[in-house]
Amino acid sequence: MTHNKDSNVNGRPRGFARMDPERQRAIASAGGRAAHASGNAHQFTSAEARAAGRKGGQASRKTRAT
Repeated sequence: MTHNKDSNVNGRPRGFARMDPERQRAIASAGGRAAHASGNAHQFTSAEARAAGRKGGQASRKTRAT
């Protein structure tokens, strides 16, 4: 039996999945603002983003058959 982490035994969504999208956005937005205000949010520089993209591309290339 396969279980979806967002569904319970009855197959109904739970938690965030059950909320309407507007409510989800409001909660996520508040969390983002709180993280930035407390200094816990990370702002990627363009160099960090470029390095992360390169690393991800190399990892996906290794898993592909040639």
